[in-house]
Amino acid sequence: MIIENNSKLVMIGDSITDCGRARPVGEGLFDALGKGYVAAIEATLTAAAPERRIRVVNMGTSGNTVRDLKARWQTDVVDLNPDWLSIMIGINDVWRQFDSPLQTDQHVLISDYATTLEALVSSTRPSLKGLVLMTPYIIEPNRDDAMRVVMDAYGAIAKDIGARYSAVVIDTQAALDRVLATLHPMALAWDRIHPNAAGHMVLARAFLQAITFMSD
Repeated sequence: MIIENNSKLVMIGDSITDCGRARPVGEGLFDALGKGYVAAIEATLTAAAPERRIRVVNMGTSGNTVRDLKARWQTDVVDLNPDWLSIMIGINDVWRQFDSPLQTDQHVLISDYATTLEALVSSTRPSLKGLVLMTPYIIEPNRDDAMRVVMDAYGAIAKDIGARYSAVVIDTQAALDRVLATLHPMALAWDRIHPNAAGHMVLARAFLQAITFMSD
């Protein structure tokens, strides 16, 4: 596994990461890590390799865009002093353009998304042992769907930034597409965004494969 023993892994993002995690810091007993992919990753690492002592912290916040991450970056990332950082952001940046088309103040257009995400990554990367960038996604197999087209473009931005800053890049859309070749989207998420347990396991599995903890 590429994450070193005794590392602190902070995972930040929106509601997909949040999943009911504890406040102010998502770490500790019971459901402190929430009930999504973050908890599944931590549970797998702890159960299968307890000797590695990987400390996982969930700092997802529902509804966040990359602008919101910027506003809380100091307290929710820098002050926590992670060894490894995982970022998954962009879903709300795209979604608000479709479910709230007239509320343009909530829209994060692709140029703003790219500039803000890169600024966060570039300022933090030197202090990290490792960085993971997980692309935004939509649980929609039709690549011509209007929101899928835009989401893919934002995902490409995340992948490009990840490549330029030596991050582990996880194409969550590709991971979900593999399952969607067999299943209807509603088998993974009622709204094409918020995964059920199986959908979260797809994300967790993609993460564990990317850090070479789990094989294909």
